[in-house]
Amino acid sequence: MYALTEKQIEFIGEDIAAQGISMPDLQNDLLDHICCVIEHNLEPDGDFEAFYTSQIKTFYKRDLKEIEEETITLLTLKNYYVMKKIMLLSGALLTGLLVIGLFLKFLHLPGAAFTLFGGMITLSLVFLPLFFTLKIKEKKQLKDKVVIAIATFDTLLLSVGVFFKVMHWPGANVMCVAALVLLLVVFLPVYFFTGIRNPDTKVNTVVTSVFILYGACLLLILIRSPKKTQDVYAANTEAVLRSEQILFQQQKIADKLVATGVATDDLAGKEILELCEKLKQFLVKCDTGSAKLSPGSENYISENRVAEYFNDAPAAGADMAKAEVAITSYNASLPQGLQRLESLNGIVERQVPQALNDLIQAQIIVTQNRAALVLQK
Repeated sequence: MYALTEKQIEFIGEDIAAQGISMPDLQNDLLDHICCVIEHNLEPDGDFEAFYTSQIKTFYKRDLKEIEEETITLLTLKNYYVMKKIMLLSGALLTGLLVIGLFLKFLHLPGAAFTLFGGMITLSLVFLPLFFTLKIKEKKQLKDKVVIAIATFDTLLLSVGVFFKVMHWPGANVMCVAALVLLLVVFLPVYFFTGIRNPDTKVNTVVTSVFILYGACLLLILIRSPKKTQDVYAANTEAVLRSEQILFQQQKIADKLVATGVATDDLAGKEILELCEKLKQFLVKCDTGSAKLSPGSENYISENRVAEYFNDAPAAGADMAKAEVAITSYNASLPQGLQRLESLNGIVERQVPQALNDLIQAQIIVTQNRAALVLQK
């Protein structure tokens, strides 16, 4: 068993302080621990300095100051390991929820929206805040904290944007584009030039940057360009206008037949026509600002969800309820052989162009039935 001298103990204490350990209690603990290791493992005639040099290196990966940094982190963040465990568990949970949700979404099975929403909430409210809190405490340099902050915010924005994209909700393209701009213009340059200057992280930085660029390219495939979006809106508007033209022609034919006096006008059908027209005007007004679509105009209807407009319009909801009652009564009064109307409640969950076409289709069916009733007389 080796016996340390006072001079050797003093040497160890000075070296510990010289290597960046400034906390007195930690200095004493390390000094005591290192002295015990040397006395128990060094032969009586062994080389103290060589043995000490080899042993001190086993206490750290980069430098001895890591021990003090870790101690400060643990003292500052008492629940560090609990938070880290929760972060890892939440990461596993959100991964499972997102995988299951996408699987259900692609197979058009129930529960997809709920599962995806659960994964997004877990990511946004649990995983990312914990990740940011833990990492920001671990990093000492300001530039590293900035990188972590940008990465956390960008991931949150991108995850919400992709979720909105999958669910076909408005605002998805704006969030995804903003996230990609932040990723490519702000985060990637800061991360790349910060990491490439450090020889220890140079390779990982280059590889990670390549993966980030690849992922950004994949996301760009999902994002529709503004020009393409305008073309889609124009095509949807043109399709609605064509349906309106067909309805107009059908109404002209039915009006001529009714005007002959062979049969009286259908009051129940007329109520449905009026309610559908009110609902169409309401949707067009909310979506475009104009009460009517005009051929040749660039005031196109969007792909927003009808529910967005109905949520703040009790009058429109009341008209929808009246239309449902009228449709039920109308179907019950129709003779055999005529086409019956389907419920219009489903248009609330559809996009504006689809909802407008459903309303026009209902009007066309009522108009054709009017003509068929006249011909049957």
